[in-house]
Amino acid sequence: MSRGSFFASIALVGATALTLLALAGCGKTDGTAKAQTSAVKPQVAIPFKIGIMTGTVSQGEDEFRAGQMVVAKYGADHVKMVTYPDNFMQEQETVISQLVGLSSDPDVKVIVVGQAVPGTVAAVRKIREKRPDILIGMIEAHEDPDIVNATADISIQPDQLARGRTIVDVAHKMGVTDLVHYSFPRHMSMELLARRRDIMKQACAADGIKFHFVTAPDPMGEGGLPATQQFVMEDVPRELKQYGPKTAFFSTNCGMMDPMIRTVLNGGGYVPEQCCPSPTHGYPTALGIAIPPDKAGDFAYINAENKRVIAEHHMTGHFATWPVPEVMLSIRAVTDLLVDAAEKKANYKDPATVKASMEEHAGVPITLTKYDEKKGNSYLFLVSNIYY
Repeated sequence: MSRGSFFASIALVGATALTLLALAGCGKTDGTAKAQTSAVKPQVAIPFKIGIMTGTVSQGEDEFRAGQMVVAKYGADHVKMVTYPDNFMQEQETVISQLVGLSSDPDVKVIVVGQAVPGTVAAVRKIREKRPDILIGMIEAHEDPDIVNATADISIQPDQLARGRTIVDVAHKMGVTDLVHYSFPRHMSMELLARRRDIMKQACAADGIKFHFVTAPDPMGEGGLPATQQFVMEDVPRELKQYGPKTAFFSTNCGMMDPMIRTVLNGGGYVPEQCCPSPTHGYPTALGIAIPPDKAGDFAYINAENKRVIAEHHMTGHFATWPVPEVMLSIRAVTDLLVDAAEKKANYKDPATVKASMEEHAGVPITLTKYDEKKGNSYLFLVSNIYY
């Protein structure tokens, strides 16, 4: 598929998905929403059902919208979509019950979870006890990567360790002198994120960039997401005052992206990449861009709009991201791949087939590597950056 045809097709699906998003509300998928979306004619007919679990709009709009795109493609009668709670760390039993509940329908043959938050592995183990026939995909799994590799039929996430180097490469090209890394203990207890931080620190030292780790409030903590966002809005100016205008900012948390981009746009600094690189992760809301329904999912348009508004603020060259949303790409590609596998049309265990599916949905080349070359079916990927 050419990049042009990719953008055209995803714009069509995105426009339909935006309608579904409005019908479904803020991440809620009840019987009323399903009845309304059932009227939307599916683009692809399948003889079974797909189960999808994503975060809510408030926690991760890209993944929720990706789920709605799956609904638009296969039809609401063939897709059971649920969301995990925003406070998923304290409500892991809900995560487990929601996910296991998808498997209770005997017509469900494929389940995809994005992001695969804590509780997913336990849920998959429960599902396997009664439904070993279901193909299960995990997107951006939060749990131990070796356990995920042994549990999922396929798991995909950005190559976090390689990003430790590539994010700093982008910052270096921007000419920054300092890099502020925001996170909190819960995220730093995750092996890949902690190792990526260490790699970023080493890469900064090699490039002559000063690395600063700043502990931010955990959005799952007492103050919730508002406290985390308020901290970012107040701390970015402090860091700029201390380290100067050539300071770049990075965070491990999705909820920090909007206030970080907004504050840098208006006060200076650089954002070399978000935690989940995407043209829609934080940018449209922070930049005040209202995406028309017919442009939803049209990333050529969205990237151009992001670039335009940033230029109007005289901040060209201060921001970078991936040209397509990584979590949206992963959810859609893995879903389609497992659907084809369930119909005996594709081999989801073949790396070349996985790469082809990812590139078809990305519309651009990607780098794909196996997490463990000897066993399992977990993959890590990278997409080249674009600069605004």
